[in-house]
Amino acid sequence: MDVVLHLADDYLLDRLWAMAWPAPRGMGVAKAASPSQAVIANVSSHLGSAWGKEPSQWTGHAGKAVSALPRDNIIRQALSLSLITYVGIFILYFGFAGLSYYFFFNHDMKRHPRFLPNQVRLEIDCSLRAFGPLTLMTLPWFVGEVRGYSMLYTKVSDFGLAYTIFSVPFFLVFTDACIYWVHRLEHHPKVYKHIHKPHHKWLVPTPFASHAFHPLDGYFQSLPYHIFVFLFPLHRFVYMGLFVFVNCWSILIHDSDVIVNSPLEKVINGPSHHTLHHLYFNVNYGQYFTGCDRLGGSYRQPRSSDDPLLDVTGKGEPKPLPKAQKSE
Repeated sequence: MDVVLHLADDYLLDRLWAMAWPAPRGMGVAKAASPSQAVIANVSSHLGSAWGKEPSQWTGHAGKAVSALPRDNIIRQALSLSLITYVGIFILYFGFAGLSYYFFFNHDMKRHPRFLPNQVRLEIDCSLRAFGPLTLMTLPWFVGEVRGYSMLYTKVSDFGLAYTIFSVPFFLVFTDACIYWVHRLEHHPKVYKHIHKPHHKWLVPTPFASHAFHPLDGYFQSLPYHIFVFLFPLHRFVYMGLFVFVNCWSILIHDSDVIVNSPLEKVINGPSHHTLHHLYFNVNYGQYFTGCDRLGGSYRQPRSSDDPLLDVTGKGEPKPLPKAQKSE
């Protein structure tokens, strides 16, 4: 996140902060702070040149106004990161969920007997209500990253190419295992109705249901992503790519699609598996892989007869809800 903040400062936020909280006349340019300031500044400079603008033309250099708050001020960092996170989640959500909804989601599913009236609107409303609290709860982790408390690194040579490559599957396996147990705990009767039940309102979800959850639900399931970089080294640009990927994956597995006989379906916990989770509640808790579900006894293999589209075409029988969930 420090890379994103640095670029945002260079090309937009320095100017906004200069207008919102201007420095006294004659005060020097606000300094930039980052664990890898020189490398990040170099990336920023290259991007600026590619766009025909040097960062100095945007940030208060060459005699332009600057802010009284330097870039390494924790209040400025927190407010800037809040804005970046809030805007970023909007772009990811509406961008990728919108594309998935219009190009991949089977709109015949909207005729499913368990598809709620105005469900898409309800999913979006639920997501929008979660974004604000989720941003605030996530903020301390991002501030910690920016202020250098994480184990993010910039130079591949710091840990070697082999580790940098290995860190990708390591990140996915670690976070998948953690999310499995967080998710399974959220299905405990004493927890489910308070935190996770809003997400299971969508028995036949659309991609817009991917972020339609109680804020605490979204926060607890996101914790492994943040914790990882405080426990293990991870290249900061790899982390940025994985952060986008995990959001896209969450959207992808909520398209209510059941495709069977895929060569990877016994290993990858994809849309088919997560569709069964929404229909049956107590199966397929995993995020990316089926391993934890197999070890935990909660794995359910997708079958053609499980496809909710059969209930739309009239070729299938409605799936009964588990008794434990009916009483909620």
